[in-house]
Amino acid sequence: MSFDHSGLRAQFPILNAGPGPLHYLDNGASAQTPQAVLDAVLAYETTARANAHRGVHRLAEAATDAYEGARAEVARFLNTPVDEIVFAGGCTAAINLVAHSFGATLKPGDRVLVSELEHHSNIVPWQMLRDRAGIELDALPVTEDGRIDLGALPRLLTERTKLVALAHVSNVTGAALDVPEVAAAARAVGARVLLDGAQRAPHGPLDLPALGVDFYVFSGHKAYGPNGIGVLWARAELLEAMPPFLGGGSMIGRVTLARTTWAPPPRRFEAGTPPIGPAVGLGAACHWMASLDWSAVASHEMSLVQRLLDGLGEVPGARIFGPAGLQRRYPVVSFLLDGVHPHDVAQTLDGFGVAVRAGHHCAQPLMERFDLDGTTRASLAPYNDASDIDALLKGVAHAVRTLR
Repeated sequence: MSFDHSGLRAQFPILNAGPGPLHYLDNGASAQTPQAVLDAVLAYETTARANAHRGVHRLAEAATDAYEGARAEVARFLNTPVDEIVFAGGCTAAINLVAHSFGATLKPGDRVLVSELEHHSNIVPWQMLRDRAGIELDALPVTEDGRIDLGALPRLLTERTKLVALAHVSNVTGAALDVPEVAAAARAVGARVLLDGAQRAPHGPLDLPALGVDFYVFSGHKAYGPNGIGVLWARAELLEAMPPFLGGGSMIGRVTLARTTWAPPPRRFEAGTPPIGPAVGLGAACHWMASLDWSAVASHEMSLVQRLLDGLGEVPGARIFGPAGLQRRYPVVSFLLDGVHPHDVAQTLDGFGVAVRAGHHCAQPLMERFDLDGTTRASLAPYNDASDIDALLKGVAHAVRTLR
């Protein structure tokens, strides 16, 4: 299946603004933003800027409509009820919300299960919960090809496990989790499942109820939207049972000096003035993503991954860190060059107009597992094409010649 990306690429002003070609392959850290999202944010800021849920004048009502319209767009993208969508400051903020609010329902001795390949944002909040609440933290190991070793589930998943919190897609190896296996195993012991979808959400709409999980989080800036916005989805019965994380305006029912009652979800978890403009942008990004033919996009992205894997396979001393093939993976590829530090590789590539990420990728336990000082990571989006991959490979060949 072919994919004509030229018209799509033209929708991203930054990709066409520089003096030379920009081969942007750092989408796993932050994707670029299409004109439709920029237009939506500008329209809010210039025609409806006011505080949502706080007034009866025309601009306040327009701001409320824009904010709640964005929530509805996200809900459509995830195929969930709109009142199960909570806006947060980002993916990290959403995980911290769960760690505090769902975590408040846990007791000493309860266990949370993560893995060795998690982003720090899906490790540190649980360590903090352990330190303040006395829960226990377990970690699934990682296989040699950079996947979570689900063979260890029977040993680590017990009736004391109350939550399994795992990456839907690894931000280092690109490996996709076998969600049905995890969800079934968790249900068997009564545990809830949280998925960190930061690397999965940018690759097309989701059907969260069908996944069989309980919590899902992702960030706006990795999904073609603005910075400073993220999403928590949770089943309604869980949100109803969870206390709020932050206190203040908007999340209350009634306040007296004696006590306060909480607003129903999702507003219970959205204290203070919300990030209205970023939410509007994320809603527009979800609408934009939903308009794409993701079967064609996925075929296009995987053909580029194969081109990259094949090209790196011809580079002396290059090693792929993660799955060597295309099965159960997304377009995130980490690699090493023997004798060359990943930071030097990335700096060399920048000279060829290629933007990649280098380092530990906020996954230091995974680096320790493989005794690595970091990797170079290329992460792809629908607007990438063969010229981006070829420029990367040309830069890698130059690095091999000059830096060893």
